[in-house]
Amino acid sequence: MTLSQYVKDKKKSPAGLREPSPTVAADETATYFKRLRNRLKASLLLAFIVPLLIVSVYFHLQFNMTLKNSGKLHLISLAESLTNTIDLFLQERVVNIFNLFHRARFTVNPSQEDMNAFLQILIETSDAFVDVGFLDKTGLQIGYAGPFPYLHGQDYSKELWFTTLMSQAKNYYITDIYTGFRHKPHFTIAVRQRVDDQVYVMRATVDPDKFYLFLRTTGRGIAGGIFLTNIGGYYQVVDPGQGQLLAQSGFTPPVAQGSGAAEMDFKGVTELVACAWLREVPWVLSIHQPLNIAYSGMYQARRVIIAITVIMVILIFTAIWLSTDRLLRRAESSEKSRKELQNELFHAAKLMSVGELAAGVAHEINNPLAIIASQVGVIKDLMDPEFGGSAVMAPDMPDKIREELDIIHDAVFRASGITHKLLKSARKNEPQLAPCNVNEVLEDIVAGLMEKEFSVENIELVRDFDRKVPAIMLDADQIRQVFQNFINNARDAIEGPGRITLTTRLIDDKVQVIITDTGKGMTSEVMDKIFLPFFTTKEVGSGTGLGLSISLSIVESMGGTIEVQSMPGAGSSFTVTLPVAGKE
Repeated sequence: MTLSQYVKDKKKSPAGLREPSPTVAADETATYFKRLRNRLKASLLLAFIVPLLIVSVYFHLQFNMTLKNSGKLHLISLAESLTNTIDLFLQERVVNIFNLFHRARFTVNPSQEDMNAFLQILIETSDAFVDVGFLDKTGLQIGYAGPFPYLHGQDYSKELWFTTLMSQAKNYYITDIYTGFRHKPHFTIAVRQRVDDQVYVMRATVDPDKFYLFLRTTGRGIAGGIFLTNIGGYYQVVDPGQGQLLAQSGFTPPVAQGSGAAEMDFKGVTELVACAWLREVPWVLSIHQPLNIAYSGMYQARRVIIAITVIMVILIFTAIWLSTDRLLRRAESSEKSRKELQNELFHAAKLMSVGELAAGVAHEINNPLAIIASQVGVIKDLMDPEFGGSAVMAPDMPDKIREELDIIHDAVFRASGITHKLLKSARKNEPQLAPCNVNEVLEDIVAGLMEKEFSVENIELVRDFDRKVPAIMLDADQIRQVFQNFINNARDAIEGPGRITLTTRLIDDKVQVIITDTGKGMTSEVMDKIFLPFFTTKEVGSGTGLGLSISLSIVESMGGTIEVQSMPGAGSSFTVTLPVAGKE
């Protein structure tokens, strides 16, 4: 049992009830439940809504990231699919030109009629072809069919596409878009073939406008712009509203090869751009979409998540608010009923407490009063002639009367002492504080006669003093009374051989004095009552039951506490804790 527990018990009636004032109690109850209602609502809202918001934000970010990646992958897939189609288109055009070498009417000296037939065959396979030319190994165009007849006999030996085709291992070459001798944008597909141990070249040009129409037709359904640029960043195919052929795009692809996607600032607007490089020609296909189109799924999901989160927060908030109010109204009503019942029980318990106190006081004072009464009767008998008394006293009569009066005197002072102790336990006299060392106080108590008495009674006295314990502000006489009372109680509790241990410790700016015995110990029922006035386990006449009550008042007045630990048959331990800085 700790002192704090006992202090609470002292402030309550024996029934465990605090005496309330009806008006004050009602105000305190209303204030308490108002504060409790606000704290409970805040706690529940934090406990439910904050985790929900954290989880919602987490899933929102994760979902957005997933949808962004999904949007990028989708756009990359479209770009790769379109580049595969373009590569296939170019490969087909290369095959169309190669097939001309294997026509039945092919000759290394083609006539104009042959060349016109070749052009017709190419146009039938694809209307993107513009013209066709046949060149010898020197780069001289010895055969031509198309809308630019002046190109017949043109020397291409200095042209980059011709020198590249003749020097590379691959037997075909596709140029970038250029203007060339005709001063009009076009690109050339040239193939190299060996005939009769001589190398010849068949070339055909493709109309960029027709190629653009093919690109738009193939990419129909793709929202956003589509264009082709070469390594230098010049447009090869582009929407007329976005740029012009052979103009510098100012666009840098997010990948140098393969495919990829990134958010980029395109003409002052942030867009999602997916790129894929062609295999047949060093061009990069770019598809760009505004973010609201590329991430339309993400934006829709974000709106749904936000809406669901807001609805859940509102529902949880409403549920917590209503249920808390309903629950606390019931609790407040129950508390009011409990307070009313507590008031009634308090008065009954108060009467019981007064009765118990009166019974204890009467029991203690009855003994000396009985002695006084009996001794008065003895004196009367000594003076009564019927019992051998005489008006003239015998020589030894005054001594006998004096002895009886001494007994009466002692009984009166005993009764006075009981009432004095009762008043002392009820009052809190301010201690006279002065620097005092508890080690010295304990040593002064047990040294000398008491230690010899312990030795005679076969009780071992053990000192376990902490020499670091400082002097603290105490009332030396009062604290001596407390320690001596605990030591005497420890000796009384030991039946036969035993041991009393005196321990001092300095712990966290507090001094602890622990008095431990190996006596008979106490039950929990006894421990709950040991600080009550007039409670004692000793025989009648052996104690007043005020020692521990007074000790508690003394220790409290010095800002200290008392803790008790005990078990039947295992002894008891009283711990007095005192502040180093004086009364707290």
